[in-house]
Amino acid sequence: MSSKLHGIIPPMTTPFTAEGEIDERAFRAQVRFFLRKGVHGVCVGGSTGEGHTLTRDEFKQLMTWTAEEVNGTVPIVAGIIANSTREAILRARDVEDLDIAALQITPVHYLFKPDADATYSHFKTLAESVKQPVLIYNVIPWNYLSPAQLIRIMREIPGVIGVKQSQGDLKLMADLLLDVPAGKLVFTAVDALLYPSFALGSPGTISAIPTAIPGPCIALWNAVQRGDHAAAMALHTPMLRFWNTIVGDNLPACTKYALELQGCPVGLPRAPMPVASAAQRAVIEPALRQALALEEQAAAAAE
Repeated sequence: MSSKLHGIIPPMTTPFTAEGEIDERAFRAQVRFFLRKGVHGVCVGGSTGEGHTLTRDEFKQLMTWTAEEVNGTVPIVAGIIANSTREAILRARDVEDLDIAALQITPVHYLFKPDADATYSHFKTLAESVKQPVLIYNVIPWNYLSPAQLIRIMREIPGVIGVKQSQGDLKLMADLLLDVPAGKLVFTAVDALLYPSFALGSPGTISAIPTAIPGPCIALWNAVQRGDHAAAMALHTPMLRFWNTIVGDNLPACTKYALELQGCPVGLPRAPMPVASAAQRAVIEPALRQALALEEQAAAAAE
């Protein structure tokens, strides 16, 4: 299944009610929204999905609903954000009976940072203890794994199939792609720079911007795959302007607002995260319109 992981894989939001409960109906509708858009896979429980707030039971329920809605049509990535090796393994085992293509797992993220050998052991134990392949989610600023660390892990631990490289440094992405072991995957989560990431050879993206604007991201992916870099650059500019309106400490909330504007209501963020402010909404809406307009033009030009 891991070989099928490619292209645009949005990390879905988790719709919450005003009481902080998960809205099943809105979540299932969101899965169907992304499938209609033609995404190449979906991810559940990541940062955009406020996965750090989910209990094990909530995580398993979301994964179950996703598997039911997807019904094998696209790969599913399970996002695991945990502060111990044991907790990550338990969450993986909770969903091992589902059709999961990969586990997207963060390094530990609380105050105390393990050294390189302990981090290596963390992912080695994980990979040897679960049934699903592991994709390292390299996102924690104070526990950020270097390209050398990641390449060692990918080379020496068969169960680790790749990395989702986050943060804004395209050089680190390029270094990973330069030396990535054969058969391993380096997905980009450098949201502002999807175009150069794809051009450099990244096999796809699992990041917030495809959640907020899946259509333009698919159009960008398709343009790069067919070698139409003029079309890709034309999409990159409004996408970057749009990204600059939603990025921030309440990114999931701003992503939800963008989805709502596209006819996909996805509820509220879970407290204490604030909703998109009036000032944020005022800049998101026009930037979204411009990005969606370019999507339509790109689709027409590709026909």
